[in-house]
Amino acid sequence: MRQRIGIIVTVVIVLGVLIAINAASYEGEDERQETELSPNRSTYHAGATGTRALYDFLSESGYPVMRWREVPAQLLADTRQRVQTFVIIGDTALSIDEDEAMSLLLWVERGGRLVLVDRRPQEQILPTSGGWVVATELGEFPSFAVNPGNVVEMTENAKPIQPVQPTLLTQNVESVMPSRFAATISFFRNNIERKGGAGPAAQTLEDNEEFGFGPPPTPEPVGPPAATDDQPTPLSLAPVVHLGDSRGALLVDYPLGNGRIVILSDPYIFSNGGLVLRDNLQLAINLLTTTEGLIAFDEYHQGKGTTRNALIGYFSGTPILPILGQLVALILVILWTTSRRFARPLPLKQIDRRSSLEFVASMAELQQRARAFDLAIENVYSRTRRVLARYAGMEYNSPRAEVAARVAARSSLESRPLEVLMRQCEEAINGAPVTERQSLQLVRRLRDVERALGLRMRARDARQAIQKV
Repeated sequence: MRQRIGIIVTVVIVLGVLIAINAASYEGEDERQETELSPNRSTYHAGATGTRALYDFLSESGYPVMRWREVPAQLLADTRQRVQTFVIIGDTALSIDEDEAMSLLLWVERGGRLVLVDRRPQEQILPTSGGWVVATELGEFPSFAVNPGNVVEMTENAKPIQPVQPTLLTQNVESVMPSRFAATISFFRNNIERKGGAGPAAQTLEDNEEFGFGPPPTPEPVGPPAATDDQPTPLSLAPVVHLGDSRGALLVDYPLGNGRIVILSDPYIFSNGGLVLRDNLQLAINLLTTTEGLIAFDEYHQGKGTTRNALIGYFSGTPILPILGQLVALILVILWTTSRRFARPLPLKQIDRRSSLEFVASMAELQQRARAFDLAIENVYSRTRRVLARYAGMEYNSPRAEVAARVAARSSLESRPLEVLMRQCEEAINGAPVTERQSLQLVRRLRDVERALGLRMRARDARQAIQKV
């Protein structure tokens, strides 16, 4: 044990150093400097760029909300709880691939409502509607120098934006306060100049054809389509502007199949840092609760999907995982070093695993099966006769009568019974017929003689007697 104290102390010191290093180098997600270039828009995040405040407010206010942590294709499953509004906020950690975009848009066409809160939504989730193309344009590009938790820095040179028209989405909203990095939304028909006039953002007929928008559609008459008694007025497929200013639109929605897509071009309005400004909270409530049903916030593309291991996801962002990895590496190093040989091999101890009675038991069984009772008597009698001759002070080959007489003279035994016993044993050894019972009686009488004379057994016999007990 004393030889291993040094090893044990060394291991404890190394473990303490590893824990101290990990604890000192640990930097939690909330402690990192957040920027608008690398925001975390998750509803789990309580930092300035997160949206936890909005989610908690809706949940505590009684609105049906949930965090969606599965692939968008699960929205189409009939067995799942019906989701009415699906919200994607900001530039997500995981991009939306084509298959996911197709599943998401198919869900919208079946009557779902997709809310996109981003400055640059991905093109595959911005489909055309009746020939109308919707796009966003960045104003000021975000920088690392701006602190998203500082309202003054985030809203510098930004002005409140009022509703363009009274709609359900702008109900009870006087003005909203976007950030300085808010994008503008523009939309246009194929082969028609983009709404907002000429300039760098405008696209001509030739430009539209280069981008693959197709040939120009048949010109439609100005004004709403005429309605008849048998046919109601058809639903307009053009995007509707709800919030905007001279630079462009901030909030737009348009239909897709039986559903609608809502686009808000500044996630700062939904974020923890900007939710309390002006009527930003009221606008968020209008966007998410206009239609009844379950509201699902996309956490799958925020990196919180259920495809990850639950235990690893629980300890993600903590020093526990690095500590466990280093402990595993340390254990492997210890096992590798202890298994290496640093000197000549030592011979193994040769342990005799055989019992001293194994031979006796085997011989006894062999003699019993062969009915060799004379051999068994010989094994016992030869030793007893040698002991009696030594006790009488005579040679081993001395006549049994003289040996018996001399033993009787020196002990309490009678000469005649002892001589008869010796004769019967010798006759059985020389081939006289003897049964198993007779042989047992002869051996028992020989043992009685030894005990009567007080003859000590040999060490081997003593060990065998102890093992029998």
